[in-house]
Amino acid sequence: MAITSANQLELLQTAEAVAREKMIDPGLVVEAMEESLARAAKSRYGAEMDIRVSIDRKTGKATFTRVRTVVEEEELENYQAEMTVESAKQYMADPAVGDTFVEEVPPVELGRIAAQSAKQVILQKVREAERDRQFEEFQDRNGTIINGSVKREEYGNVIVDVGRGEAILRRNEKIGRESYRPGDRIRCFIKDVRRETRGPQIFLSRTAPEFMAELFKMEVPEIYDGIIEIKAVARDPGSRAKIAVISHDGGIDPVGACVGMRGSRVQAVVNELQGEKIDIIPWNEDTPTFLVNALQPAEVTKVVLDEEAERIEVVVPDEQLSLAIGRRGQNVRLASQLTALDIDIMTEEEESKRRQAEFEVRTKLFIETLDVDEFFAQLLVSEGFTNLEEVAYVEQDELLVIDGVDEDTANELQTRAREFLEEQAKKALARAHELGVQDNLIGFEGLTPQMIEVLAEDGVLSLEDFATCADWELAGGWTTEDGKRVKDDGLLEKFDLSLEDAQNMVMTARILLGWVDPAELEADEDEAEGEDTAGEEV
Repeated sequence: MAITSANQLELLQTAEAVAREKMIDPGLVVEAMEESLARAAKSRYGAEMDIRVSIDRKTGKATFTRVRTVVEEEELENYQAEMTVESAKQYMADPAVGDTFVEEVPPVELGRIAAQSAKQVILQKVREAERDRQFEEFQDRNGTIINGSVKREEYGNVIVDVGRGEAILRRNEKIGRESYRPGDRIRCFIKDVRRETRGPQIFLSRTAPEFMAELFKMEVPEIYDGIIEIKAVARDPGSRAKIAVISHDGGIDPVGACVGMRGSRVQAVVNELQGEKIDIIPWNEDTPTFLVNALQPAEVTKVVLDEEAERIEVVVPDEQLSLAIGRRGQNVRLASQLTALDIDIMTEEEESKRRQAEFEVRTKLFIETLDVDEFFAQLLVSEGFTNLEEVAYVEQDELLVIDGVDEDTANELQTRAREFLEEQAKKALARAHELGVQDNLIGFEGLTPQMIEVLAEDGVLSLEDFATCADWELAGGWTTEDGKRVKDDGLLEKFDLSLEDAQNMVMTARILLGWVDPAELEADEDEAEGEDTAGEEV
């Protein structure tokens, strides 16, 4: 077939037809045609030539041109596509390196092999353009719900026809043991869209918490309009779920709106999720209050929050323990996911035993160190004193409020406590010296003799050693291993050293040693404050 003898408009008509069928830009199809014709021309004129083809977007006329680039003489490698400045003078008036000389060449006739090759190039380009269009389309829909029909099932994974492409619902993203037959309608959440060589890969999910949130958004107009906000979702797919909601309009009950008239709205979501039971919980900024709500239907007697450890202790009546924990720990697990806290549940009896044990330990401490009888020691513990430091250095008025304690008794108690602490400090310091602690660590502000002794036993003998410690090594912390939070004990944790105090002490040591410039530190802090302020303004 010769281009010259063909109907020139046929090229444009073909391009438009292909583009319309594949729903891509006709210009991309024309560019693919130009590339395929150029490749065919190179096979005719020579692969080393720089042959280019341009198709007129209005008339369909194809123009074949040969391009030669002017290069330095020592860089000349391809005589068919390059030429020196001297050689270019016969074609150009004032040639310079980088200039190009373009001349039109006769169009080529496409033989059977060339035509087949051109067809392959066009198909390849069209496929690439179609994949790009699919990726952009589904990338924009990432994080939303899509409806599709089941095409087939492969090794437990469901292949879903989603209109202009295929998506995959992996077996671990299906609810329970649900199965599908070809042609079944299915509703899924688009969890991820990836660009791969074989085309966009669309991964669906029916177990993702976001799937439930999107279903509620479809069923509850107030959520779609932003009047009610979903703050957190926790799911045990196919069995039970908890969803926390808050209303930005004081006149609208968020729980009631999500439940709907006679439960119609929540029932629509339950039906889609294969009967998954849903607890709708009012969200609260106060973490303990929110947790009490999250543990419904169990009743909670007491909540103790440890914000630094991100743990929370919950005390429930003895008869409520199994309800609070739930079948196979389901209720407390979902509540933990919802609040992003580790939850320890104990009965009132267990808490009472623990408090009694703590009471006995503190009573024994005061009996042995203050040389008082059991009754008086219990009296001190009952008044809230937990250690000797509190007795030794508290304002005397706080001791005088205890029944039977006058000024002389208070003075005697504090004298005994201070003498015992001083004796302990001397022993700790002597032990630290035996271990080889240096004076620069002993004189460091903020470290007690007992702290220095503990550090020395762990090999921290100088200020330099101390400055290399991480804050969590001193104050302790939490790490996550295999999805579980694990406690890391700090060297000085038993002295109630907070993470912030540990950070400040380590940084002070580094400044004293000249490792850190305080001026630079202040500049960094000012910059960080500036960024925070900017963020608040935005």
